[in-house]
Amino acid sequence: MKHTVTERFLRYVTIDTQADPESNSSPSTEKQKNLSNLLLKELKDIGVKAETDDYGYVYGYIPSNVDHPTDSIFFCSHVDTAPDCSGKDVKPILHKAYQGQDIVLPDDPEQVIKLKDYPYLRDKVGEDIITASGLTLLGADDKSGVAVIMDMAQQLANNPEIKHGDIIILFTTDEEVGQGVAHVNYDKIKCDYGFTLDGGPRGEYCEETFSADAAVIEIKGVAAHPGYAKGKMESAIKIAAKIIDTLPKEYLAPEATDGSGGFIHPGKIVAELEAARIDFILREFDTSRLSHLAEHLRTISDKVLQQFPHSSYTLTIKEQYRNMKDIVSAMPRIKKIAYMAMEQAEIQPHQSMIRGGTDGSVLSANGLPCPNLFTGMQAIHSKHEYISVQDMEKAVQTVLNICQIVAAPSLIES
Repeated sequence: MKHTVTERFLRYVTIDTQADPESNSSPSTEKQKNLSNLLLKELKDIGVKAETDDYGYVYGYIPSNVDHPTDSIFFCSHVDTAPDCSGKDVKPILHKAYQGQDIVLPDDPEQVIKLKDYPYLRDKVGEDIITASGLTLLGADDKSGVAVIMDMAQQLANNPEIKHGDIIILFTTDEEVGQGVAHVNYDKIKCDYGFTLDGGPRGEYCEETFSADAAVIEIKGVAAHPGYAKGKMESAIKIAAKIIDTLPKEYLAPEATDGSGGFIHPGKIVAELEAARIDFILREFDTSRLSHLAEHLRTISDKVLQQFPHSSYTLTIKEQYRNMKDIVSAMPRIKKIAYMAMEQAEIQPHQSMIRGGTDGSVLSANGLPCPNLFTGMQAIHSKHEYISVQDMEKAVQTVLNICQIVAAPSLIES
């Protein structure tokens, strides 16, 4: 098989698609459409019926080439990159036949991808590694998934002997700012189930994500001239600082938890003397515990405000997404298909939990079961981001195997 995934990935990451969490538009940055429009053209060039819309979503349709009923499936990835690290002027570097050394990034030699910090690299000796140059993130999250799906489409177009049922392709915008499928037209993706290609190490299968709420505390303090403030001033800045300082430090904090541990995380503060706002994210795998996090935040705030009798606050909670586990695990055939596909590609599958969310979280909640598959991306949202070419190629083989397994219902039922 002559893969196109690497060539595509190297091109896609040079297109700046960074999302903007402060924007009120959809997509949050118009430049995301530059990649969407390219993907639309490339899909049409290889003979795939495709369309885009005002939100920058791309829908592709590959009709069944078998004469019996099969499940209909979709594959989804997002074109945007995270706001945490610059995605402008990305210069990808291909390190062929990696030999296990620390990787010094040339545009900033202080940026070193060290083997001791990234032990997954130990399994990549002899493989080809792609990094950025040291000034930006790479964009493997999730342009690797985009490239995998595009290579899949290319292989299906070039090899009609590969049997498959109806397949829909979905590329979304603004996933990194929590709006990935906010405007998806569900009439265009009527399927039995699907997969996001937005995962990490080779063989990873995820059907469990955080459940997520956003929390906002708005504080009203008491302003006074600082020269005459004694007994009068109640600084909203100091109230906000005390609330944050009172948060748990040894538990319920992202820097102190892993595995299934949830957390309360302050992500942004806007503060002046008289008013302040703190934006939090609340995360738990057990959805029922989100209310406990909110109550914990309220208890802390109440305690702090007792020290400022003339000030007040409000706490607002907004649902973001929910753990896909209950939806996906109710259809065990999906996991069976994914595992069979990876084993056929000589990959050892393993299940893990996502300490975050994917477009699949919302799609699952809206009736489209959608677990997540690996692409190989590592150290995401950072200048140390890297990916193995061979991991991406194995991801292509996996999704092609999924297509063929779904086209042969007897394999699934056996």
